[in-house]
Amino acid sequence: MDRNSIIGFILIAILITAWLLYQSFTQRPEPTPLKEKQKTEQKAANDSIVDSNNDEVITEEKVINDSSNLVAKYGPTFLPFTQGYEEIIVVENELVRAKLSSKGATLIEWKLKKYKQWNDYSTQLIWGEKGQLFLTFPTREIQRGEVDTRDLFFKFDNQGQYNYSIKGKDSLIITAKLDISPSKSIVKKFKFYGNQYVVVTDIEINNLDDLLLPRGFSFGWTDGLRYQEKNSVDESSDAVAMTSIRGELFEIDASDNDPVKEKKSGRIEFAALKIKYFTAAIIPQPKNSVEATVDLDGSRQHVEDEGVIERYNMNIRLPYKSGIEKHSFLVYIGPLDYDIVSGYGLEATINFGWRWLIRPIGEYFMLPFFKLIHHFVANYGISLIIFSILIKILLYPLSIGQMRSANKMKLLAPEMEKIREKFKDDPKVQQQETMKLYTEYGINPAGGCLPLLLQMPILYALWSVLRTSIDLRQADFFLWITDLSVPDSIISFPFSLLGIKSLSGLALLMGITLFLQQKLTITDPRQKALIYIMPIMFTLMFSNFPAGLNLYYFVFNLLGIIQQVYINNFSKKKLTLADLKKMPKKEG
Repeated sequence: MDRNSIIGFILIAILITAWLLYQSFTQRPEPTPLKEKQKTEQKAANDSIVDSNNDEVITEEKVINDSSNLVAKYGPTFLPFTQGYEEIIVVENELVRAKLSSKGATLIEWKLKKYKQWNDYSTQLIWGEKGQLFLTFPTREIQRGEVDTRDLFFKFDNQGQYNYSIKGKDSLIITAKLDISPSKSIVKKFKFYGNQYVVVTDIEINNLDDLLLPRGFSFGWTDGLRYQEKNSVDESSDAVAMTSIRGELFEIDASDNDPVKEKKSGRIEFAALKIKYFTAAIIPQPKNSVEATVDLDGSRQHVEDEGVIERYNMNIRLPYKSGIEKHSFLVYIGPLDYDIVSGYGLEATINFGWRWLIRPIGEYFMLPFFKLIHHFVANYGISLIIFSILIKILLYPLSIGQMRSANKMKLLAPEMEKIREKFKDDPKVQQQETMKLYTEYGINPAGGCLPLLLQMPILYALWSVLRTSIDLRQADFFLWITDLSVPDSIISFPFSLLGIKSLSGLALLMGITLFLQQKLTITDPRQKALIYIMPIMFTLMFSNFPAGLNLYYFVFNLLGIIQQVYINNFSKKKLTLADLKKMPKKEG
């Protein structure tokens, strides 16, 4: 084995080892204690729905302990509103079951009817007990801190009704009001629609000149979204906070243990928090009408059993001048389904890869193409197989060039072996003679690399689309493959090998096809080890990939083998070494 081959093997080993190490930090299972906590919380949430189905008034008395710190915390004006009764209103449409609390006039529950968590509980996206879509503001009455309206009790205009159901194009408005005096108040209106994942929130500040500072108030969401997938590390890898201001996207990702913060001001298109398959986005209304500041911050926490949880906050800070000020926000809380979010201008919340090269391929070609196939084929697994076949046909001009280059190298292999034997004691002369041989037969040893390089943007865009597509989430295929969005594990190891704790069935099949491909194309005896090393390493590496991705790669490789076998054994224009020598030579 010459020096270049040794260096090549070392570089490949370093690359694969680095990838496996990366996977060991990004593909660990969710901690068991967290799973149990989610189960308990979800069961309690599900139990509470029973009460709402019985059309009973759901109230809970809140007892506020008196202390000398309360006046300093809330000020004399807002202190009386920290005591009261919590009323809960349930609003159900075709897609969502939502709950509003009079404590803070906040959204405390948002369950999606068409989706489930990994443990088969309903997809409840709101995290935390205090609710979301709340206001905070500093006042002239307190020296430090801000008043959080989640501690204040509002009054609903529900007239004793606590359960509502709307469908289709119907809408419903619920008004919550904090009456400070006959002329001073804070009003929040929530408008629900019968068939949408949105709630329009209108905020009205009335005559609080003597209370609010000019810097105004914040409308926000804390703690991110409740995790929905089994693997908390995988979910955290997609959890981010972002905002779009004047067409420019800003994003924060708490990828390490240090908290991250971002503050941006300007004309806001939206601010959003997301996990792998769901998002909560605040969109000022009318669009592009609000000049404000967006505060984003997040943190990453390591929990038991090598799990990771990321939490993000977003606040839109709005100045308050005087008198009556009104603001309106459309809030989308739902799936990262491209067809849905694009209707609200939220396409950027879906990660299709690098913005200037990979994303356009995934967004405008791969995803529509895949959805078109699924329009005619109901099963997503079969759709992926058809998709693989069509992509293989599309890439035929590139792959055939790669295969022909491999065939030429195969024809030349005996001549190269003669040179190695003849000059085995002089590597320098051996290299010179090899290059002469390449020139004589018009072969570029790197000829197979360019077609592969040209395919990479397409394959990476495809990887991004299939990895983040909510269509594949919990999509059944057949036999042991019950969810195309997670690894299809068939064997669990009693140990962890660089973060890999199980073997994927489709990754194993993909590894076998890779082995056969290597067997068909690698002719250099010095590279024989690659035939065995690469399939093993890639099988382990791909065992952490979603089943849908591995299904695609397995079919894609299988088609490549069929194509290579045909060229090698059944092609009418079988190339010989003599034909190769007669072919016109390219300069350079």
